[in-house]
Parts: sequence; C-alpha cells; structure tokens
Amino acid sequence: VGGRGGANLKEMTKDSSVQVAAICDINPKTLERVSESYPSARKYVDLRRLLDDLKDIDGVVVSTTEHTHAYATVPALRQGKPVYCEKPLTYCIAESRKVMQAAIEANVPTQMGTQIHASSNYHRVVELIQSGAIGDVSEAHVWVSRAWGWQSPEDALTNKDIVSVTDRPKEESPVPDGIDWDLWIGPAPYRPYNEVYLPGPKWYRWWDFANGTLSDLGAHMIDLPFWALKLDSPRFVEAFGPEPHPELAPASMRATYEYGPRGNMPACKLHWYQGSEKPPLVRDGLVPNWGSGILFVGSKGMLLSDYGKHVLMPEEKFKDFERPAPWVPDSPGQQLEWVQAVKNRTPTASPFSYAGLLTMGNLVGVLAYRTGKRIEWDGEKLEAKNNSFANSLVDRKPRAGWSLS
Repeated sequence: VGGRGGANLKEMTKDSSVQVAAICDINPKTLERVSESYPSARKYVDLRRLLDDLKDIDGVVVSTTEHTHAYATVPALRQGKPVYCEKPLTYCIAESRKVMQAAIEANVPTQMGTQIHASSNYHRVVELIQSGAIGDVSEAHVWVSRAWGWQSPEDALTNKDIVSVTDRPKEESPVPDGIDWDLWIGPAPYRPYNEVYLPGPKWYRWWDFANGTLSDLGAHMIDLPFWALKLDSPRFVEAFGPEPHPELAPASMRATYEYGPRGNMPACKLHWYQGSEKPPLVRDGLVPNWGSGILFVGSKGMLLSDYGKHVLMPEEKFKDFERPAPWVPDSPGQQLEWVQAVKNRTPTASPFSYAGLLTMGNLVGVLAYRTGKRIEWDGEKLEAKNNSFANSLVDRKPRAGWSLS
C-alpha cells in the first residue's frame, strides 16, 4: 500500500462509497502509516492470510511487485472476487494464461492498471488508426528512453540510473528494519537481501523478480499499438542488444515482433527500442524525438504519439483532415472505471482477457532477448518452436509455500 498501492488507494477512494476493508504490506511501518487514514481496515503482512480470512469483501486491488501479482490475483479470482492488478499483469507467460483462465471462470470485473489506457489521447489515436486515417498500417515503432539494467557505472551515470549493477552480489546487507524479506521474495528463488534489490524500481532489473523495461514500460507504450491495431499473439519475435546476462535485464535493447493479418488489418511488424536504441526515422531526425513515443507507419501517412499528445504526418497533408467522431467511451480513470464495474457490472477497458494477451506478447520479446534466438511462437500452446531454453522460461516453479494450482 506504499508506492503504486498508495496511489491506487487514493484514486479509488475518490468514490465515497468505497470502504477499505483491509490493507496489506510486507513493511509494518508502511501499514501503520497508511492505517492512520483507514483506521477500520484490518492490517496484514502476508497477502495469503488476507485472502484466507476475508471472504466477504467486494474486490481486491493488487499493487505488489510483479513476481507476486499472479499469487494474489489467481486466488482472489477463484474466490469470485473482482480484481484490479497493476501492470505488468504477471511475471511469466504461463501465469498470464492462468490469470486469464481464472478470470473467465470467475466472470467478474477485472482491470490491469495501465492508467494511460484511460487517457483521451490514447482514445483518439485508436479512433484515427481504426478509421483508416493513415491507411493500412504495416509498421509500428515504440521507443522509451529509460535505461534501467545491466550497465557500467559510467553508463548508469549518463543514463541517470539510480543504481549501477553488473552482477548479482554475493554479500548480504542488513534487511531494513521491519521489512519481511522472505515474504517480499515470495514465490521467487531465495536471494540474500542486498540494497541493489530495494527500494523499487531497483528490482525491475533482476530476472528473478521482473523482466526489465520491456515488461515494465511495454505495458504502457506497446498497449497503444496493441489496441489500435487489434494485435493478438506474435508469430515471430527477434531481439537485439548486448550479450544476455544470466541475472540482469539490459539497459538498452530492441526487438521486432511479426503479426499476421487480423480481420480487415494487414500483417504488420512492431519494433521496440529502449535506452540508447531509437527508430531510424527518429535517429535520422526525420521524426521528432519526444523522448518516448509510438510511430504508426501507414499507406497514407504516419501518426506519432506519446502519453499525452499525437500528430498526423506529414502535417501539411493532414492540416484540413476531418477527424472521425469520437466513439471510444470516456473513462474516469482506470481505478474508478473498475470501481464502477464492481458496483454496476459494467465493462472495463483493460480486462484480463486483453491485458493477458498484451503481457504475454511483451514477454515473448523477453524470451527472444534472453535466448538470443529468433522465436517462432505458438500462442495457443505457449511454446517457442525448437527452443528448449525459451520454453524453460515460459513458466517458473515457485518456492515451497507458494502455489497457483
């Protein structure tokens, strides 16, 4: 309930009908601080205890680190509880399938916390692309400047990273007062505490706990082309970057996803760039570099977007363009949209049926990078053809005491 959890609490309680029945955090100090605002809420350190004890709650909000998302989400869904889960939906591909299946069986409102999905800017871009404003889209380029990961101290300084790591530390640091480190580890392989893991976002870099920038920010940035282009499961994925590190995600890399035709949309490629990698059109100064962005390349023009703005290009060609009438419904925000769905059983914009596909697709890019091989992906079987290493990363056996069975 610190960090994203606190932000979600603040947004959801803007609806005066919301009552906070319980709060959970591995740091008792955080619990005590937050409980001052919600004195009637029961306090828990272990999310499993909360779900065992409270059977009459109306919904569950999951804002933990991603390697424990599924272990809160799946049990809650199996109890028939609506769930709001922060992005990315899960740590690994198989977990996404399990979450999606549990959501189907529960038939309750679900929402992944990608707050930009609710923005009017993303809505207008989806309308433009799907109405054919730039024609048939053959390529989408997505880039972010964030460079968190395996890099030298010099590069970390240049990239304004908050920690420089080049390998997993062998020494153990004192666990900060009050933190239950074993609970934080959860289903992941046990690692002695070291300050390179906490506080967030340090843990994003470690394969044990997360999947780097592609998984983290891909949930926001790839979301737009995934939605606008009606993408599903990639057929082929290839990734490029520094030699894969066994412990750490890269600071910089790029990946190319190939998708087949979808309904009235042609086959297309989606290119991902992070850190120092940039699309050729941006690198060559032919498209504005907004730091992070999404570029759609169509048969009639291009559309450049980021979180809050977009432009049709060439601008001269589109200066008198008549935009389609808005048809994507306005949203009060991802959090309140879910609250309304829980109360009224109305649809959400990023249910787990959608968010699971987005998450799995992003993670196939991680498989391609970690294996150094072009992945031929079977989205039905969740299997990389002729790549045993990639298939070993599709799922992970949890530590004793943690289970999704």
